[in-house]
Amino acid sequence: MSPAPFSLKKIAVPVFGPSLLFGLGEGAILPVVALSVRVLGGSLAMAALVVTLIGVGSLLSNVPASLITARFGERRAIVGAALWGALAMAVCLLASRLWVFAIGIFMVGMAAAVFGLARQTYLTEAVPMHFRARALSTLGGVMRIGLFIGPFLGAALIHASGLAGAYAVGVAALLVAAALAYTLPDLPDATVTDTGDAVTSAGPGAVVGHVTAATPLAAPTIRAIAVGHMTTFLTIGVGVMLISAVRASRQVVIPLWAETIGLNAAVTSLIYGLSGAIDMLVFYPAGKLMDRKGRNWVAVPSMVIMGVALLLTPFTHGATTLLLASLLIGFGNGLGSGLIMTLGADYSPPRGRAHFLGIWRLLSDIGSTAGPALLSAVTAIVSLAAGIWSSGLLGLAAAALLWYWIPRTNARLAYLFR
Repeated sequence: MSPAPFSLKKIAVPVFGPSLLFGLGEGAILPVVALSVRVLGGSLAMAALVVTLIGVGSLLSNVPASLITARFGERRAIVGAALWGALAMAVCLLASRLWVFAIGIFMVGMAAAVFGLARQTYLTEAVPMHFRARALSTLGGVMRIGLFIGPFLGAALIHASGLAGAYAVGVAALLVAAALAYTLPDLPDATVTDTGDAVTSAGPGAVVGHVTAATPLAAPTIRAIAVGHMTTFLTIGVGVMLISAVRASRQVVIPLWAETIGLNAAVTSLIYGLSGAIDMLVFYPAGKLMDRKGRNWVAVPSMVIMGVALLLTPFTHGATTLLLASLLIGFGNGLGSGLIMTLGADYSPPRGRAHFLGIWRLLSDIGSTAGPALLSAVTAIVSLAAGIWSSGLLGLAAAALLWYWIPRTNARLAYLFR
């Protein structure tokens, strides 16, 4: 039987609208966080530390986010996270002391963790599997569009009202995101109907037991999910860590290498922006390819392209050659838009899905933190070129690992995750 027709258009505004606005709000404040620290009297080192608090807040909140989502449901978690993010940006807007501002930035990371987990869980449940990659790639794509647009809106208000204007954009965007998310229909509770065969251990080799009709399915604990899916976390999960490490490193590589070869800030910003523009253009075709051909058709090329582009970057010597390498990096990154979310959705069990995705996002955030750290360490010990090459090799390692572990076809996926 062919899959039932499904259209993203029917859920586009309430599902993707909040993600676009959340990205817009984050994009508005990210360029000015370090500047705000300096205005409040912080040193350059302190500015760099405060900027990292968004990532730290997200990293530490991924597992709690799964508990919140499981307890209150996806819609309420999305709305609550957007409101918490608006409050966080209001704290930053009104802060007159550095420590208060730092708390606000940490709160932004907390909001991002809950928002990201809940929206991924919602789409995984709401969208049929044959459309899953397109939906999650679009989700990742609209978030990137928001991050791209946000700095321009923030800049417009900064021109009129100073740095506070960027945070005002963030507060407004997240309040509207909360209002849109409130219109989402709640997902039905997990119950067993009729004849009573229930999966009590999700995934391949699942155990099936008999239950009575309409019995609620209690979610497993985080510990049970972690132990029961340890093999997945140690195989595909490691690949996800490597993907995140490469993606995070690329954000540092372009500006650092541009400075090394003597390009000014304006040219560097233009190259970075064009790389981001290419990134945004390919998210939907990539999702469609994953749905029709299999996840490996995107996962492996994405990492190979990024790995090769990073390996070539130290050989660039001017604006034109660096632009070409940066466009290749952006294309590879865009090709993998939604990939981590899609793989997480594929491997997550129906019961305990929020807990599984919380651990999944934790692995991703660990990679995002470790990638730039490795780049920094190798650069300090050897050279920037060696650091960039190490990031490129991580990309190729990710491609090899994903090629080996991800099922080759969607038919195999459908069997494993039926």
